[in-house]
Amino acid sequence: MQSWQLQEAKARFSELVKQAASDGPQEITVHGRSVAIVLSREEFDRLAGGRSLVDFMRRSPLREIEEIDFPRDKSPTRPTPL
Repeated sequence: MQSWQLQEAKARFSELVKQAASDGPQEITVHGRSVAIVLSREEFDRLAGGRSLVDFMRRSPLREIEEIDFPRDKSPTRPTPL
């Protein structure tokens, strides 16, 4: 996998996209730390299994539960100057 620094990726974005399509995933780094991967659409669809968010939600083990209780954080908020 080829690695691109963020500045280089921005400057050569067209080339980055073409390489993702032809050579596979391209890594983007910031200060030497990997922060993103650019994939071809074909690779993304393969990894995602071609499923939509709706399909994912329909397959959820929680789909049969009528009411789900999500506990809320009741700690006080910090004051905000207006």
